[in-house]
Amino acid sequence: MSRVAKKPIIIPEKTAVSVEGQTVSVKGPLGEMSRVFKPGVAFKIDNGSVMVTLGRPEDYMLVGTYASHLKNMIKGVTAGFTKKLIVEGIGFKSDVKGAKLDLSLGFSHPISVEIPKNLKVTAEKNIITISGVSNELVGEFASKIRALKKPEPYKGKGIRYEGEVIRRKQGKKAA
Repeated sequence: MSRVAKKPIIIPEKTAVSVEGQTVSVKGPLGEMSRVFKPGVAFKIDNGSVMVTLGRPEDYMLVGTYASHLKNMIKGVTAGFTKKLIVEGIGFKSDVKGAKLDLSLGFSHPISVEIPKNLKVTAEKNIITISGVSNELVGEFASKIRALKKPEPYKGKGIRYEGEVIRRKQGKKAA
């Protein structure tokens, strides 16, 4: 069995976890989430903690994954998840207008991306901040934005994650 699943998951204050069949719901100060899990894994709630246990022996590999999903759900409704993207390049701009993120990335046309309703996106100068309750939604939307203009290795222009290191290449040398 997974080492992650052997430890009980502590439920913080102002957070409620409920299990109905194979649906686990988590409510906290930032919102609520629910997820349907396969029947091979069981969740037991007692004394302010949740224990993930193995229901069927053939599903042993899911126990650690489901424990991590539950930890992310609890962290999401209490603290939330954020990702920051840095837009780097001359003339590259980002702006949030209503439910759309408008990007000017050096193409002949501006790019407009719909912001999912569960996420909060802000754009200040050259930094796009994506925050939300679900780690999966935040990461997926951030990777979708980054894929529009990946950072190139010569000048470093493009969209990159905060803290991401771009290996720079040396350009042509003049003879």
